[in-house]
Amino acid sequence: MARQTKPIQLSDEERSSLKTLFSGGKDSNRKQTRARILDLLARKTPVAEIAVLLGCSPTTVYNVKHRYQAEGLEAALTEKPRSGKPPTITGEQKARITALACSDAPSGHSRWTLRLLADKSVELGFIDSISHNEVGEILKKTRSDRT
Repeated sequence: MARQTKPIQLSDEERSSLKTLFSGGKDSNRKQTRARILDLLARKTPVAEIAVLLGCSPTTVYNVKHRYQAEGLEAALTEKPRSGKPPTITGEQKARITALACSDAPSGHSRWTLRLLADKSVELGFIDSISHNEVGEILKKTRSDRT
């Protein structure tokens, strides 16, 4: 037997907030989709039909519904922050590597290579370890030209 879930009831204020979201067009697609999910749920549209109409999974519809019921409208529309991987290289270390790239190349070399910069950064104690690819990403973000 299919599980019975409690239907959601939107207040007049919540409905007007959703209509403002629909007409504004300045919010992210995800937020707009969540708003449409809530609107369709309030109109008692089946979950499977909502998923097909909006091109999302039924799990997404259930998650938005449960989040609305537990935390309210604003929580259901917005995303929770994601942790992500913390940065391993500080701004000071990036600045030192960039400054090194802007200095004169070592004797025997006409210019700095990424591998030379990585090795010299470790040798000078700027950082414990770094790959030449990471050095390239640092310099790419600063628009540095090693020539």
